Amino acid sequence: MVKKLKLNSAQRKALRQKEEQNLKDLEQRVQEYDLASEKPSQFKDLPLSSHLIKGLNESAFVSLTQIQKESIPSLLKGEDVLAAAKTGSGKTLAFLIPILEKLYRSKWAEFDGLGALIISPTRELAIQIYEVLIKIGKHFQLSAGLVIGGKDYKFEKERISKINILIGTPGRILQHFDQAVGLELSNLQMLVLDEADRCLDMGFKKTLDDIVSNLPEGRQTLLFSATQSKSVSDLARLSLTNPKYIGIKDTDSASTATPESLTQSYITIPLDEKLDTLYSFIKTHLKSKIIVFFSSSKQVHFAHETIRKLQPGVSLMKLHGRQKQTARTETVYKFSKAQHVCLFATDVVARGLDFPAIDWVIQVDAPEDVDTYIHRVGRAARFGKSGKSLLMLTPSEEEAFLKRLESKKIEVNKLNIKQSKKKSIRSQLQALCFQDPELKYLGQKAFISYIKSIYIQKDKDVFKFEELPTEEYAKSLGLPGAPKIKLKGLGKNNGSKELKNASRQLLALAKANDDGEIEETEKKIRTKYDKMFERQNQNVLSEHYLNITNNTNSSTIVKDMNGDDNNSNEDYDKNDSDEEFMSVKRKDHDLQEDGLPDLVAPTSKRSEKRALSKKASLNDKGNPKKLVFDDQGKPHQIYEFEDEEDFRNAGDASDQKKEFIAKEAEDMSNRDVDDKLLAKQKKQEKKRKRQEAERRAIVSDYSDEESPVEPYLSGVPDDQIDHDLAIKLLEDFDRDSYDEEGDNEEPPSKKPKWFQNDKIGGKYNTDEPEILELEEPETLEDLESLTARLLNQ
Repeated sequence: MVKKLKLNSAQRKALRQKEEQNLKDLEQRVQEYDLASEKPSQFKDLPLSSHLIKGLNESAFVSLTQIQKESIPSLLKGEDVLAAAKTGSGKTLAFLIPILEKLYRSKWAEFDGLGALIISPTRELAIQIYEVLIKIGKHFQLSAGLVIGGKDYKFEKERISKINILIGTPGRILQHFDQAVGLELSNLQMLVLDEADRCLDMGFKKTLDDIVSNLPEGRQTLLFSATQSKSVSDLARLSLTNPKYIGIKDTDSASTATPESLTQSYITIPLDEKLDTLYSFIKTHLKSKIIVFFSSSKQVHFAHETIRKLQPGVSLMKLHGRQKQTARTETVYKFSKAQHVCLFATDVVARGLDFPAIDWVIQVDAPEDVDTYIHRVGRAARFGKSGKSLLMLTPSEEEAFLKRLESKKIEVNKLNIKQSKKKSIRSQLQALCFQDPELKYLGQKAFISYIKSIYIQKDKDVFKFEELPTEEYAKSLGLPGAPKIKLKGLGKNNGSKELKNASRQLLALAKANDDGEIEETEKKIRTKYDKMFERQNQNVLSEHYLNITNNTNSSTIVKDMNGDDNNSNEDYDKNDSDEEFMSVKRKDHDLQEDGLPDLVAPTSKRSEKRALSKKASLNDKGNPKKLVFDDQGKPHQIYEFEDEEDFRNAGDASDQKKEFIAKEAEDMSNRDVDDKLLAKQKKQEKKRKRQEAERRAIVSDYSDEESPVEPYLSGVPDDQIDHDLAIKLLEDFDRDSYDEEGDNEEPPSKKPKWFQNDKIGGKYNTDEPEILELEEPETLEDLESLTARLLNQ
């Protein structure tokens, strides 16, 4: 390890003087740089510091692009710039280089506060800008920070006060402006809006206005995007002073928006055949890197899950704004590194992201305007490389949208589909939705989100809501019918784009009472545990799951522009109940007849404590009552008392008493007979088990030894001996020791068994048993003599 040399005061002073002289020379080069005469081709031709040139060379940035040639010299001089250039032209370096140079020339340090602020409309684009800044600026003594949604806010809050260059999304930046204590904004030098037209869009209007109101007016402002206009209102909001326009000729011109190396084409196809065409395209382009754009995240999720189950033969990914930030970052990284892959995405991927070697950009749903189209197709053919794009238009969208593209001088070629290459997956989707209810639910949500996205579009000449084939489209998704949709308050008069991009929290706060106050349920602070326990259908994580699945058979799209909900679900409930062959008789039981008091809200802390106390409530209401239900579903208490009036109607008390005693006596006598019979059976069973045990003992003890009957049967042929009968005779030999009926419950006699001592003369001999020595009988007379002798013995 090389030790760092320690410098003395004279050496340090010399280094400081050298550094100051370099800064003066750099500042002089910047001021003397002639924008008209100079024509730089590489970064080293520009008046840049040696630290930046070294970082650019190490990152393989050598040559200048057109937008960099025109914008960097003006930005180094401190001018405000409004720049537009086609996608993939190097706009990120065009504003990062002036930021590093300005802070370096200003001798910016840690305690000077925030020097530059870069705002990006999407998280992925902000991450990409941060990674490029770290590469080219690693030789500067400056700090950079990235603040986006989905990350640890407390971690960012603790370190944001020491950041010199801050990159983030509008929402998280405004949150730090409001809550971070040590964030110093008074010295801000530069404000950059990447993809400025999207940042200035209606979705970020209020947030961006709040951010700009906290910034000093003397800053330098930079706006970069692929599509921009000279909107006076937008420029006034950002306080631009004499901005320089780069790449913007007029408001309606976009001739340089798309790269020349991009091959653009489109096909005309019915709405219900789009998924079939997409699947067929993927199957025929397995060796390509593809991005597929949908209009909503629900469609992305459904298409990814269904086509993944069909196994097209290529890796599939998805990316949309409703994913967790970790999943989004991981997907971007994997997709960038992959070679053959297909990514299903929404417009969150459409702007600024630099994915290498994209072969195809497929737009399944038509973009909302031409600017969105330009940004989508700009993911391919970046930095002069070749690429292709394909746009799917329905017959109702074709004529009007092509006119919009022609007005922007964008030419697209029409393609014809080879029917031999086309494959239908409608039957497979129907089978998948039938087998998996969750997949069916995703299909219903995808259908609803697409219908709503068409309904809220501003350009009604392109997106004709009335001509949508809803039934055919629902069947193409594998659904049995078009789900019911309620379109409330969605229209051009209400600001469709504002409503689409509005914050959910702001929409929730907008729900107020007639008095203008927020309801109690909205004012209550809900923790993450409250949200967890309020979830329903946790396998699909949506509280609308049952509402949609119950109305699957309905194919009516309900338009409710005034907010009146005149279409209730009563008709659907009645239809469902008629088809059921099993129903529960018992639903809600009225228990007020049992004397339960009405529930009244407590009026004081003492009454509230008493109501919540189980012991106190039992003192007032008595013991708890248990109920049982009969066959008709009516509740009854376990112990019920007869009323006094019913008792008198039954007759005299003495007669009822005699009748009750006689009934109980008869019942007891019947039970006594049963008990005696049961006891007798138990005794017999016990005796049988004891005898069985003794028999098993005899067999086991003499299984490998001489049989106990062999001494008495010596001389008898083996084939004439019945061993089982002999054993039974010997078992009966000791039967006198047991009671005949088996009623004796005492344990068996402790006298020695026959196999322990021989029995002679009816008595048990405790001495050694007598041994009889006999000759083997040879004739029948000898056998009869032996038998007689044994019997007499």
